[in-house]
Amino acid sequence: MKTVTENLMDPKGSIEKLNNTPSQKVNILMVDDHPENLLALEAVLTSPNYNLISAHSGKEALKCMLQYDFAVILLDVQMPGLNGFDTAKLIKAREKTKNIPIIFITAISQEMEHVHQGYSVGAIDYIFKPFQPETLKKKIEQFVKIHQNHQETIIQTDLGHLLELNKVNKRLDRTTLNLRRTEALSKAISETITDTIITFDNQGSILSVNPAITSMFGYQAKEVVEKHVLNLFPKWEAEVFGDLSTFLSTIRQSVGKIIEVVACRKDKSCFFADLLIASTIIEDEQIFVCTVRDVTERKQIEEVKKQQFHNLEHIVKERTLELTKSNEKLQKEIEERKKMADHLFRSQHRFRKIFDSSPLLKAILSQKDLTFLDINASWTSFTGYSSNELIHQKIKCKNFIDEITGKSIDFNKKIRNKKIRYETKDEEVRSGLLSTEMIDIDSEPCTLVVLNDITERVHLENEMYRLDRLNLIGEMAAGIAHEIRNPMTTVQGFLQLSRNRIDNLSTDFIDLMLEELNRANSIITEFLNLAKNKISVKKMQNLNTIIEALSPLIQAEAFRSNKQLMLDLGECPDISLDEKEIRQLILNIALNGLDAMTSNGNLTIKTYNHKETVVLQIKDEGKGINPEVLSKLGTPFFTTKETGTGLGLAICYSVAKRHDAQIEIETGDEGTTFSVRFQLIPSLTTA
Repeated sequence: MKTVTENLMDPKGSIEKLNNTPSQKVNILMVDDHPENLLALEAVLTSPNYNLISAHSGKEALKCMLQYDFAVILLDVQMPGLNGFDTAKLIKAREKTKNIPIIFITAISQEMEHVHQGYSVGAIDYIFKPFQPETLKKKIEQFVKIHQNHQETIIQTDLGHLLELNKVNKRLDRTTLNLRRTEALSKAISETITDTIITFDNQGSILSVNPAITSMFGYQAKEVVEKHVLNLFPKWEAEVFGDLSTFLSTIRQSVGKIIEVVACRKDKSCFFADLLIASTIIEDEQIFVCTVRDVTERKQIEEVKKQQFHNLEHIVKERTLELTKSNEKLQKEIEERKKMADHLFRSQHRFRKIFDSSPLLKAILSQKDLTFLDINASWTSFTGYSSNELIHQKIKCKNFIDEITGKSIDFNKKIRNKKIRYETKDEEVRSGLLSTEMIDIDSEPCTLVVLNDITERVHLENEMYRLDRLNLIGEMAAGIAHEIRNPMTTVQGFLQLSRNRIDNLSTDFIDLMLEELNRANSIITEFLNLAKNKISVKKMQNLNTIIEALSPLIQAEAFRSNKQLMLDLGECPDISLDEKEIRQLILNIALNGLDAMTSNGNLTIKTYNHKETVVLQIKDEGKGINPEVLSKLGTPFFTTKETGTGLGLAICYSVAKRHDAQIEIETGDEGTTFSVRFQLIPSLTTA
């Protein structure tokens, strides 16, 4: 406050100077221990007419009170150290600052006892966070106007004092003028404030009301003046004032406290209101001032919050139930996973035992760099390498050779029972059947290598093959000797006979000897057809064409024994064939079929495609082949015919092998079926 002491003898000059004093910014104090809250308030209240001063604690706020005059104080309730209530008490205890309006702002407690406590320490308002920016701004504007009017009143009072000092004789007039101005100012304040202000005496009779009573209660001022104040609060009267004699004591006890009541309007409608009662003595008579604030909106907000809280409780309850069910489900999943983990552990244990104790050579390689991750005991036993020599070392592919191609094995490919040669640590070459499988171990791509060492078996098979060949050679030698000795004996006998005779041999004897020699030559020729290195002249041609050209010959042979030939030729692609050899194969099997049947039997020749093969099928209706005979079919010089050589089927098997074909035999009481399967793409290794 600035006191004017100049130009005491010139009232007009002083008045003009006071009127011409430039308007200064109004100081507003914001107290909050959270900087973000101060920033929020500053954003709402920023104005060229306001000087916003921030304090972060109660102590800092008290220091600011010593430096500035404030129009209004925005005070946070919950602060560490000196809280809002204690700070407000200290401000109100100081004479200079006790009349500064204090507005409490809090986001924590909305309980009535805290609100009452705020009003009891001198607060003029109590705002809950989050607040409405426009509402706060309007309230601050009104308090600023009150402050400005109050400042103007002070200036006017100082001017009155100046006039009183200069013109003592006009003091009374000036005082009256100031009183009028004060009255007008009070009236302006009462007319602008939205709360209803009621003054009443100690009997409860209303002395005055401000214009807000019309908008709040619907009454005109003259309608309520001299009426009892409890007419505006009938429910409060029924609940608190059972006896009107206790009115005065009850009102005195309520001074400085906020009372929540139900107020009634002129139209009998009710609303919630907060009463703040103050007391003063005027001319030895106690006068009460009651501020009535409509809190219906706040109540509605509280009801909404209660409903929201109830809804939140319901949501929390449902969510808790869901979480409980989820937890139970999770527990079951944990138990299942534990069982799976136990099962996996047992499986791994079993795998480890099988892996380590397997007689097969087993190793696990990393697909990334083909290094050994693990090997079993058989691997170290057969190869001669220890685990320390191989683990984390790259496998030597050159030590594992494909027997067919002679190339190194590619361990990044899937392999099934490939016959290989492998080299041990002592440079011994052994034989084995190699298989690989792609697996994942701990998310790392690996290759499981399984090697079945067949070195001993190969040696045994070679020895058995050698013995079988010797045995076969013996049987073939005996067969050849038997088959050729007969014609040679005949020729020898006739030659000996001719030596003892003087005359020449007759033509019949010579023809007989030539026939026997031709028979021996035929046997030798058929035997040579079994040769593995016989050259086949193959070209792309159709199997059905060969059968159709050969069918009249077979049909004629069938007619001779009262039998029938039936053709069932399907569409077949051209394949690589030696026509002479295939004709011989078909004739041998067909004639054997005709010989196996009785009269009126049917011989069926059928062709068809099946899984990249062309199938030649010759079926008779004979009595079938005895199992003992079936096991010897194809053996040279084995025959069940009286005049046969036993080379027919052996030649068929030889022809089939040179054509990369397979001969399959199905026999039974209803007949025998020979199926010859030719590959559409012959193997490169076909002999």
